[in-house]
Amino acid sequence: MVLTPDQIILFALLLFVFVFLIWGRWRYDLVAFVALLAALLTGVVPTQQAFSGFGHPATVIIALVLIISRGLSNSGVIELLARFFVDASRKLAAHISIMSGLAAVLSAFMNNVAALALLMPLDMQAASKAKRSPAVTLMPLSFASILGGMITLIGTPPNIVIAEFRNDALGKSFSMFDFAPVGLACAAVGVAYVALIGWRLLPAERRKADPQKELFGLADYIAELKVPDGSPVIGKRVRELDEMAAKSDVEIVGLIRTGRRMPGLARIVEIKAGDILIVEAPPDSITEALGNMGLEYIGTGEGVLKDEELQLSEVVVPEASPLVDRSAASFRLLYRYRVALVGVSRGGERFRDHVRNLVIQPGDVLLMLGAEEPLTDVTGRLALLPLADRGQRVIQRDKVWLSVGIFSAAILAASFGIVYLPIALGCVVALMALLNIVPLREIYDSIEWPVIVLLGCMIPIGSALQSTGGTALIAEGIVSLSSGYSPVVVLALLIIVTMTLSDVMNNTATAVIAAPIAVEIAARLSVNPDPFLMGVAVAASCAFLTPIGHKNNTLIMGPGGYRFGDYWRMGLPLEILIVAVSIPMIMWVWPM
Repeated sequence: MVLTPDQIILFALLLFVFVFLIWGRWRYDLVAFVALLAALLTGVVPTQQAFSGFGHPATVIIALVLIISRGLSNSGVIELLARFFVDASRKLAAHISIMSGLAAVLSAFMNNVAALALLMPLDMQAASKAKRSPAVTLMPLSFASILGGMITLIGTPPNIVIAEFRNDALGKSFSMFDFAPVGLACAAVGVAYVALIGWRLLPAERRKADPQKELFGLADYIAELKVPDGSPVIGKRVRELDEMAAKSDVEIVGLIRTGRRMPGLARIVEIKAGDILIVEAPPDSITEALGNMGLEYIGTGEGVLKDEELQLSEVVVPEASPLVDRSAASFRLLYRYRVALVGVSRGGERFRDHVRNLVIQPGDVLLMLGAEEPLTDVTGRLALLPLADRGQRVIQRDKVWLSVGIFSAAILAASFGIVYLPIALGCVVALMALLNIVPLREIYDSIEWPVIVLLGCMIPIGSALQSTGGTALIAEGIVSLSSGYSPVVVLALLIIVTMTLSDVMNNTATAVIAAPIAVEIAARLSVNPDPFLMGVAVAASCAFLTPIGHKNNTLIMGPGGYRFGDYWRMGLPLEILIVAVSIPMIMWVWPM
């Protein structure tokens, strides 16, 4: 088998994407954009196809679904459901069953990341009231929201990608509920598993965390506290503060002077006015240390924040936040929004950088200081997720049934073929904007632009892989590997390979790469391509082994206090279960 120059270039680019997505140092949208530029410069993607992915129906549908998800949230749909379903007094298994079922249902009709973001604060509130670690319930909730997305066309980006690829390759797209039989079976079995068995597989130390001692099961924050003039600690060495620090349950882990961090833990350094003490502690202890040691938050003594109106807020950084890969200092958070970043929690990690200069990553938990109005404003503008529902969203409860009616009418019209799905969803967005359910300023903020850029860049590369015969080579390899076995074995192998890729790559990128391979395999076996496309749709969505395979898994890592190795404990049996359930269901609904 001799590779052509174009095939060599494309496989090299895919290897580049694969390696850099696993490495995680570059954002996935930047990785995809660099790969597209390289493909254009080398000529494997024609110039006229350079940005065809940004106008592809799959890209447009994903953007519209994200805006509609914001509208359903703004109109109080989630609040209405939570009023009936969330009860902290329920037994743990019952609570996980109900919350996971609700997450799966919501994820079927809105973006699954948005569904998790809306339910996560409610779940954490219930954990706090029940005095249990949120680690027990957050991972089941995340997995259930991923499973629910498989039920409908708009539930998850891979389904949209697969449906539109089928339209391009075979002349007809999958409809809204073509995914439902297989998706429902997988979701039902998966939700039952996470509710009855899955949470018991988490490490004992994660399940037994003391929520009173460790807020929401989080690791302590690394915070910076300024030594003002007149502080009683001035003139003392850092090691002499051990007793005072112990009384407040904080640990002093460093000292910064004139912008430079003192070596080691600065134990023998004599403290001066203007120094910054670096402490590790939960929020309540940090507040206590301020009074006991005569310290202050950075920003309060600079005339920007007024003491009498300040409060602390804890937020999680999702992947779509503008803060990702930036620091509070570069964003000018304090002076633009009158909000100070005073602490960061990242799985117990200690940082060498200043808190204000620390590059923020998805899943970080931030401790922010400010007045109620600026905190509410910055939480919305930066797409941050509060760890407790503090009533920061202005919910238009009088429009709840109006938004549900508009959305339901569009789904029905698209399902019966009356209106093309992107047009139907576009009408929903237009009506939500006209009725101010989604204010104009929130429309573009609702879209997860890194995903749009990723998809827009990967679609031309995927098309080039197909046109140059690259997908035929991969398909030939899979068919040869399973030579002599039935097509069902080939389908199982394709599902396992796709599922493995999705655990370390973005699921949208995985679907773009695997979809043409599925059609090519079906052509070589002279069988119906639909079961292979459906297998890719299921497998691309099932990323349960790592926190990087799906954005939902990243989102819960900080609030749940999870470690990288915690995910496979619950996720590996679930992936095996999905393979076992999906293959017979696919063969029954989509025979070869």
